[in-house]
Amino acid sequence: MRQLILEAVPESYNRYIRRKIWIILLTILTTFLLAVYAINAGSAGLSVKDVVKTLVGQGEERFRIIVWNIRMPRILSAMMAGVGLSVAGCVTQSILRNPLASPFTLGISQGAAFGAAVAIILFGAGSTTNPDSVIINNPYLVVIFAFLGSMGSTVVVLMLAKNFRVTPEAMVLAGVALGSLFSAITMILQYFADDVKVASIVFWTFGDLGRASWRDLTIMSVVVGISLIYFMLNRWNYNALDSGEETAKGLGVEVEKIRLYGMFMSSLVAAVITSFVGIIGFVGLVGPHIMRRLIGGDHRFLIPASSAIGALILLASDTLGRTIISPIVLPVGAITSFLGAPVFLYVLSRGYRR
Repeated sequence: MRQLILEAVPESYNRYIRRKIWIILLTILTTFLLAVYAINAGSAGLSVKDVVKTLVGQGEERFRIIVWNIRMPRILSAMMAGVGLSVAGCVTQSILRNPLASPFTLGISQGAAFGAAVAIILFGAGSTTNPDSVIINNPYLVVIFAFLGSMGSTVVVLMLAKNFRVTPEAMVLAGVALGSLFSAITMILQYFADDVKVASIVFWTFGDLGRASWRDLTIMSVVVGISLIYFMLNRWNYNALDSGEETAKGLGVEVEKIRLYGMFMSSLVAAVITSFVGIIGFVGLVGPHIMRRLIGGDHRFLIPASSAIGALILLASDTLGRTIISPIVLPVGAITSFLGAPVFLYVLSRGYRR
């Protein structure tokens, strides 16, 4: 009997692991199918045949412009931004041991938006083409300022966690306060700007994927790719942190260093994404919680799973915003907030019931 039990344990564990892998693969497949649909959906009247012919280089010139210059950068940027924001939320929730942590709720996204607004308004990093859009002329300057703004929130949160031993709830409240502070300073900058720049910055802060270019996508892909490699290399450290700070230190984890570097990489990801597509809230909160429910908290699988679900959520939100009242396009930031706000309240109430 004992031998039978010992033989059954590995097989049950293998089934457990295969289930996680299948969930991740299914999420990726769903994202791919949605991307195919998103290329075809919209007010341009493209048929599936037109899309296929354009993708293989045999379509009409106007279809080629729509697919390759407008829709493909938008779709791929939605997927890449979703990956980055979701994995950043997954890691911050682990290293801060706070289920409500994400780049948005910790004020990191608002800090990045403030920095980007400073670069655009005061340093001429952006130019306007019409009253409701802005083109980034110097993406590197915008990313640097956005990163400095996001690090402002990061440093405050880390100082509270290290020096004052504040509770997880207090860290989120501090993030909300910092987000309000950065939003207020951004509004002051808008007050002294001309009307065209005000309209441009307001539209930019809604979160919009329509202005993403191939150059922006390349920069986002490089930063998100590097961060994913770093996070996966530290997956066992995050698993140890989930057991408690003292337990992690007992296992040889350099907790302070892992926390500092993790917040640094999360801030960099949020800064780059926000500087190109504006504030997109709650993706970093919703994605990891969905996957935690489905596959558990093992970061060997949770990090790639969060990346996959983040891409799916943001692509679905953007596609919905483009098609729900077509030809009018709703900002994707508004769609994700409709999804994320109820989840935030649910997680908050569930934590207090415990």
